Amino acid sequence: MIPFLDLHKINQPFEKAFQEQFSSFLDSGYYVLGTNVTAFENEFAKYCNTDYCIGVGNGLDALRLILEGYKVLNRLQENDEVLVASNTYIATIIAIKQANLIPILVEAENETFNFNLEKLKEAITTKTKVIMPVHLYGQLSPMKDIQSLATQNNLLIIEDAAQAHGAKNNEGTVAGNLGNAAGFSFYPTKNLGCLGDGGAVTTNDKDLAEAIKKLRNYGQSSKYVNEYVGFNSRLDEVQASFLRIKLPFLDKENQKRRNIAERYFFEINNKKIKLPAYSGDNTHVFHQFVVQVSEREQFMKHLTTNGIGTLIHYPIPPHQQKALSEYSNLEFLITEKIHKEVVSIPINQVLSDQDVTKIISVLNSF
Repeated sequence: MIPFLDLHKINQPFEKAFQEQFSSFLDSGYYVLGTNVTAFENEFAKYCNTDYCIGVGNGLDALRLILEGYKVLNRLQENDEVLVASNTYIATIIAIKQANLIPILVEAENETFNFNLEKLKEAITTKTKVIMPVHLYGQLSPMKDIQSLATQNNLLIIEDAAQAHGAKNNEGTVAGNLGNAAGFSFYPTKNLGCLGDGGAVTTNDKDLAEAIKKLRNYGQSSKYVNEYVGFNSRLDEVQASFLRIKLPFLDKENQKRRNIAERYFFEINNKKIKLPAYSGDNTHVFHQFVVQVSEREQFMKHLTTNGIGTLIHYPIPPHQQKALSEYSNLEFLITEKIHKEVVSIPINQVLSDQDVTKIISVLNSF
C-alpha cells in the first residue's frame, strides 16, 4: 500500500534532532514566546525575504490577525469587502468573517484553480478593500495581474500562502512577499509542517508587524499593559524549534515534489484523467497534485483496490457549506465542477521511484 501521506516517514529523518531540541526546551524552563520562536521568525523572514515574520497559533489566525491588525491601524473598517476565491478551503473565508469583514466569493479558473481574473475585476466595488489570493495546492495565483488591479483600485493584497511555502515567481520573489502581508500554516501536512498547529504572518510593514505582535498576545504592548482587545494565538516554542530544524531542507524537498510532478506530467497518459496546469517553473511547489476525473468514485475505488491512497481537496465548496448558508443562493459553476471532480494523488518527498512508477501505472490502467 502506498499511503496518500506518511507523516511518520516524512519526519523520521529529523527525529533525533527533534528529541535533542525537546530536551533543550525542557531544560530551558521557558515555554512560551522564547528564543526558538524569535529565531524561527528571523529565519523564516529571511527565507521569504521579508522584513518581518510573526509566529502565531495557526494559519487561520494568521489571516485573521492580519485583518485585525489593519483594523487597529485604521486601514480597514468592519463590513469592508474582501475578494476571495470561491473554491478555497473554508478557513480562508472563516478568517474574514471572524474579523467582521465581508467575504465576496469570486469564481475560479478551471485550469489552475486560482482566481478567474475577469470575474475578479467585475467584483471590485467601492466597498472592496482587500484582494486575498489563495495559492491553492501550492501554485501561485496570477500575482502580476492581481498587483496591477490592487494598485489601480488602492486595495490591500493579503496572500493566503498556507499551501505555498517556497513557491517563487519568475523573478524569484517568494510566496509571502508578493503582497502587503501573507498568512502561512505549518499544519503537519504542509510542505513545511510542524508536529501540531502553527502559523505565521510575513510582511514588510513595520506598523502591521508591531500590531500583530501585540494582538497575538492578548493585545499587550508590555506585560500586563494591554493596548488592544487581543487574542491568544502564539506559535508554540516547541513547534518553532522543530520548524527551525526542517526549514533548511524545504527547497530540496519542494524540488523532489516537482521532480515527481514532472514524471506524472510526462508519463500519465489517460484521456479520462485531466492533469493540472503547470508551466514547469518554481511557481508551483505541489503541496497537492490534483487531477480531475468525471468518474471520480470509480477512479478512487480503482486506486484503493490497487493500493494507492487518495484524498479529495475539497468535496464541498464553501458556498454549499451549512456554516456559510448566507451564500447558498449563489452559483459558481466552475467551482462546483472542480469540487465534484478533483482527486489528490500522492506527492511528497518520501515517495520512491518505484512508488511513483506504480502510481503512474495504476492511473494509466483506469
